[in-house]
Amino acid sequence: MNENNNADLKTIADFGLEWASFNQSVLPNKEAKQLFDSYFRLLPQQLINETSRGFDLGCGSGRWAKFVAQKVSELYCIDPSETALNVAKNNLKEFNNIVFVKTSVDNMPMEDNSMDFGYSLGVLHHIPNTQKGINSCVAKLKPGAPFLLYLYYALENKPKWFRCVWQISNLIRKIISRLPYKIKYVISQLIAILIYYPLAKTSLLLEKFGYKANNMPLYSYRCRSLYGMRTDALDRFGTRLEHRFTAKQIKEMMEKAGLEKITFDDSIPYWKAIGYKKPLT
Repeated sequence: MNENNNADLKTIADFGLEWASFNQSVLPNKEAKQLFDSYFRLLPQQLINETSRGFDLGCGSGRWAKFVAQKVSELYCIDPSETALNVAKNNLKEFNNIVFVKTSVDNMPMEDNSMDFGYSLGVLHHIPNTQKGINSCVAKLKPGAPFLLYLYYALENKPKWFRCVWQISNLIRKIISRLPYKIKYVISQLIAILIYYPLAKTSLLLEKFGYKANNMPLYSYRCRSLYGMRTDALDRFGTRLEHRFTAKQIKEMMEKAGLEKITFDDSIPYWKAIGYKKPLT
């Protein structure tokens, strides 16, 4: 762990290997667009235009950047993993308005108060100090600019039995995530095929028959491809460092970082939120 750069080196290495294994090139386009829309519906499109400059913190394979880059003047794709950045560069080679930067969240090269927008989705819960990471992102924004954030939720809106099931899965994650990559890759793929897929499709079947299935484990994957499930199973069980937050905690962190007008998206996955940088005083 490198506390000075607010980064966990083993987690960074794991994500680099994940994106090398699943570069998202075979993810169905329809599914990719649906995922993008589900995460970005909070971001006002009128603020993201051909004159906008922004950043993708923790860009990974570039799966979000490929939709954003086509709309803006300049996009910084930032990731601490050289392996992940190489995957993103290959996936985004058609764009000439992307700046790729290998660095941690605390060392982003853009000037403070210079960005028209920023987003970090599924990243800042995998660093040692999430609050500090949000602070670093907000510092780069112009006053009034939006910051879109997705952090793992603390299951506060789920029944007790669901949280108990999750506790068991989390214990399993802590064991698997410390295994050598090849072993945890194989285990995660078996989990995707034998657990993710059957449970997700059971939710879909129940829903089609008119039953409320939103509290079923893995309900959010009911319409996802097996490739998407395999990717996320490796993400979930192969990652060593993970924090979870309630919506209240996320709002407090965003406010502490200097954001206002904070809005949450109540749809799955939880929690997605947007805030706007307060005017400079």
